[in-house]
Amino acid sequence: MEEVEESDRFAPSPSTSPASGSDIRQKVDLSPKLRIYDRMCRMVDEVKTTRTEIVHDALRADILNGDILPGVRLRIAELGARFGVSLSVVREALTRLAEQNIVVANPQRGFNVVSLSREDLEDITRVRTQIEPLALRDSIEHGGIAWEALVVSTHHTLERTPVHCEDGRVNPEWLEVHRNFHQALLSGCGSPRLQMIANSLRDGAELYRVWSTTIAHDDERDLAAEHRAIMDAALSGNVETAVTELTAHITRTTAALLTCTQTEASAAADAVKSDR
Repeated sequence: MEEVEESDRFAPSPSTSPASGSDIRQKVDLSPKLRIYDRMCRMVDEVKTTRTEIVHDALRADILNGDILPGVRLRIAELGARFGVSLSVVREALTRLAEQNIVVANPQRGFNVVSLSREDLEDITRVRTQIEPLALRDSIEHGGIAWEALVVSTHHTLERTPVHCEDGRVNPEWLEVHRNFHQALLSGCGSPRLQMIANSLRDGAELYRVWSTTIAHDDERDLAAEHRAIMDAALSGNVETAVTELTAHITRTTAALLTCTQTEASAAADAVKSDR
């Protein structure tokens, strides 16, 4: 009887070849147990994402509507108990808010709502009233029919979207369509960099813009008339009028916040002090 070498005993037969990495992965992927485990992991991720979005949206609404005042410290444990979620979910929601410049992350101290800063407000207003009129001028001069159509369509949506919900709180959908309208106004300038700078400045002023209503209570402002005046001047090619209307639109927000009553300012300061 012939001896079989040890190496030959375990060698594959000529009709078969070693399983490739993709074959092994296919077999693993087809394992029912692993498929169930993978599905469960995805479900857990989806639940966590949903909870994070709920906490994020609720806190964002509270801050925008002035229910949580500027500068107040946001305690993760308290928020976890309020929403009935884990601390990691709260932390992720706060991190998203920090990316939107609504809250500030402080090393060793957690998170705070952005403070109502007079210096920052005046600075961002000064820069916006230089950059946005420049982009609008260029849009009026170089924007074509496609730009005009975009301005008209975004304004149509804005005009028909209520600023406030039935409960009197700021409508999140209005914030989105308002942003779209202002982006459309500047979209014909022909400079992606100029658009990026202008949009970034507007996003940075979003919180101040909402606070001008919810904290400064500038309720008599006719936003619809302001937006229509800007659009009409822009579409008619009246550059100077359009720039004047846009500048007034921007500075109105600043003026409202800078003239906040002493009572409101004191309330915000007291809330911050008592929370530290």
